[in-house]
Amino acid sequence: MAATTTRIAVPGIRRTQAVSPTRTNRRRNITPEAGHALEMLGHAIEYLTDEYVFEAKQISANDPQVQAIRLLMALNRQIYFACPVVPTFAERLRTFFHVAAP
Repeated sequence: MAATTTRIAVPGIRRTQAVSPTRTNRRRNITPEAGHALEMLGHAIEYLTDEYVFEAKQISANDPQVQAIRLLMALNRQIYFACPVVPTFAERLRTFFHVAAP
């Protein structure tokens, strides 16, 4: 059975993470445990979101189901950002040759 992804915009929710324009494609070293947790959370978020949209409810930030989705998304971000960033090739070269960053 194919999974579908549904994205909804919830009023009153805005992004709190600042995204740096110069470092948008940084890889992270995700452990198998963190990967499993992220996968499970992703499925739970997708399931709750699909169910919410299927029921065609009026979107409200005070709805307990929306709050549950937001809680799972916050936990997902917390786990992801706890994983260490993999140094870029240039950073590894600078470290290898003991050169200071520009």
